[in-house]
Amino acid sequence: MTEQHLISRTRIAAVIGGAFMLLTGHVALAGDLPAYINPPSLDEAVAQGELPPVSERLPLTPRVTDPTETGRDFGRSGGRLSMLMSRDKDVRQMVVYGYARLVAYDEDFNIRPDILESVEVKDERVFTLHLRPGHRWSDGEPFTAEDFRFYWEDIALNELVSPSGPPTVMRINDKLPVFEVIDDYTVRYCWDDPNPAFLGELAAAAPLYIYMPAHYLKQFHGDYADAGELQAKVEEGGKRSWASLMNDVNKAYKNTNPDLPVLQPWVLDKAGIGTRKIFVRNPYFHRVDSHGVQLPYLDEVVMTIADAKLIPAKTATGESDLQARYLRFEDYTLLKRSSHDTGYQVALWANGRGSQLALFPNLNASNPVWREAFQDVRVRRALSLAIDREEINQVVFYGLGTAAANALVSESPLYDEAAANAYAEYDLKQAAALLDAAGIKRQGGSGSRLLPNGQPFEIIVESSGESTLESDILLLIRDSYARIGVNLITRPSQRELFRNRIYAGDAIMSVWTGLDNGIATADMPPTEFAPVKQDYLQWPKWGQYHETGGASGEEPNLQPVMELYDLYREWFLAEDTAERADIWARMQHIYTDNVFTIGTVSHVPQPVVIADVLKNVPEKAVYNWDSGGYFGIYRMDLFFRSDAVEVGTEELPFEQFRRDN
Repeated sequence: MTEQHLISRTRIAAVIGGAFMLLTGHVALAGDLPAYINPPSLDEAVAQGELPPVSERLPLTPRVTDPTETGRDFGRSGGRLSMLMSRDKDVRQMVVYGYARLVAYDEDFNIRPDILESVEVKDERVFTLHLRPGHRWSDGEPFTAEDFRFYWEDIALNELVSPSGPPTVMRINDKLPVFEVIDDYTVRYCWDDPNPAFLGELAAAAPLYIYMPAHYLKQFHGDYADAGELQAKVEEGGKRSWASLMNDVNKAYKNTNPDLPVLQPWVLDKAGIGTRKIFVRNPYFHRVDSHGVQLPYLDEVVMTIADAKLIPAKTATGESDLQARYLRFEDYTLLKRSSHDTGYQVALWANGRGSQLALFPNLNASNPVWREAFQDVRVRRALSLAIDREEINQVVFYGLGTAAANALVSESPLYDEAAANAYAEYDLKQAAALLDAAGIKRQGGSGSRLLPNGQPFEIIVESSGESTLESDILLLIRDSYARIGVNLITRPSQRELFRNRIYAGDAIMSVWTGLDNGIATADMPPTEFAPVKQDYLQWPKWGQYHETGGASGEEPNLQPVMELYDLYREWFLAEDTAERADIWARMQHIYTDNVFTIGTVSHVPQPVVIADVLKNVPEKAVYNWDSGGYFGIYRMDLFFRSDAVEVGTEELPFEQFRRDN
């Protein structure tokens, strides 16, 4: 095999020079630059000489989008979008929603160049990335190959800054790629073995960053900065070393440093402090519509921080123009009732999760008795069989969901009905028999069950306590568990504490949403089925072991889990989609047959509130973390307000642009 397709339903636009090449969405052809249209809010800055003209702020070949190709309208520049969030950390959602990536998923889940002009891929080993000449960071400085070199040599390979080394996706069979700078706008990564996950990681909701603003960060780096000046900055920042300071100021995804240059459509404004986070348009953003209007259409996005429990009510009174985060299905009635008077619509988007809510027995619990119990597959199967999913679906979701295990959903081409239904039927008799066989028996044959050491089989479920829906489902599960002598107790806590207790092994079971990506394809890595991330709540210490290369956490010792890990590694060596699909099928069977997580109901619609004046937001869509970053895949830079100031709409000669496909 000399040439291979790209990851994740990707359609290749052209084959050039023996290697596949992805072309940009629309590119300006050579010749005279088109008369791009400056957003009106930036006119004064241009007139005063504070900003260059728009034609000088854009790359020579900007990404050009015709909104009508996806059934949307050309928009008006201007206006502000208001949203509600519950934590300061939620500023990272603007990186998710803005969704500017080196390569990005389109609405059909094909990967297309975005920040990059094009990508050449050969044998899924050699990736040549072509930047857009003239592209600039949000502060106006050039975005070039130096930003990639700086990241690789001075951040990823610097042991002081990155003690664990480069991200795991950059290491294939324990080998890192050879990195080359070809010219100012071209870089290349060459692995000995295929790395089919590389492009998908670049396109992720929380993306792999392989570039950083070198011009800004060198002032914090020991190899570049004046020692005395750098030490003063370290002391001023209250850090112990320049490396610690570097990691503090360089948080592109967390989005907490307003001084850090970015490539996103909106930039965190220094004025956005306290409970009001303000994001202003990036004057150097690389996208335009096919009328020549620089995107994004919206001038500002404002996030107001509020109590998560109050966000549905605040949304119902019109405090948010676009809201899905912190809204749940149980809020639909309230939101719908107020929609007409307040001036918004409530869309119900399809949900891409494997399960709306799932239980996660902690196979790495610190308590040896509970660890042994939950590592026994009979116990996990019993706890799954004892849940009346149809009751949950009818009582909580009005029958709109699907009773199922935590597995891929029917919209995925990898959907397996047997996996989706594995131990998902309601069978108390079989559940009781499995617990008996595991040595967890009732007192006197009819009372509460005891663990083999005589300790009560009383399961404490850790919860982030953010939803009444969660509480309602757990109450129904508690009632059905009680019928087989199992006591279930819920312990709510603040989200940070919730996760820390799980990571440490103090929590024996937790409740959270199911698979983030229930609509996966064969060319997406089967990460969620393998013990490769600490965030996977059923095996946090095994995941941490993989993420740190064995420096911390624990090595998996359960046979089915080791099989999943081996298959995960095999996926990276597979030669084609068919082989990857086979690995997915085997992993999904092992995962669901062993009930490592206990799903409840899938296909629960996600309420999305859209102000009547907000346009280009799809009424029907898929609300999913990966792939696409919730609103991100639907191009939030194309959303606009109908009451915004209208700009000139004289269409540029469309023949000046080259289409996606």
